[in-house]
Amino acid sequence: MRAKVFIAISGLLTVPAYAAELEINVEIPKLNVAEYHRPYVAIWIEGADQKVASNLAVWYQMKDTAEGHGTKWLPDLRQWWRKSGRTLQVPVDGVTGPTRPVGKHEVSFAASQPQLKGLAPGEYTLVVEAAREVGGRELVKIPFAWPAKAPQSGKSQGRTELGAVTLSITP
Repeated sequence: MRAKVFIAISGLLTVPAYAAELEINVEIPKLNVAEYHRPYVAIWIEGADQKVASNLAVWYQMKDTAEGHGTKWLPDLRQWWRKSGRTLQVPVDGVTGPTRPVGKHEVSFAASQPQLKGLAPGEYTLVVEAAREVGGRELVKIPFAWPAKAPQSGKSQGRTELGAVTLSITP
């Protein structure tokens, strides 16, 4: 009898827990310019105090070129650099990666991943910044609450260096 009760109770305790997920889509638009370079892009989360709560992604030129290593140009991502970049030692596993071509790019994070694991409940802002050599700079922001009690979504439209940036959060 005890075994049956134990098995029944343990079955209730092993119900799968569905973790929250944060999905970000970033569009890099096609630009009709004489000299095109892929943009450097930083994606991070800011707290209500506008300090970096988590770095999600940094896309930059990772290989050496005649002009030097790509890290030399990371300060061109001015907001990210001032708030977080100058203190990071790149590359950062799971955060840094190569620049992306024109098109739509998706990054997603589960609540259990290091980028979101330590995020305290509260109001946050997703920030995406892009800077391009012989080009411009652009920054877009999307507010959200964490952890999500219900599905959330947000969208921001860039004007030059970024296209549509969308955020979807599932509880």
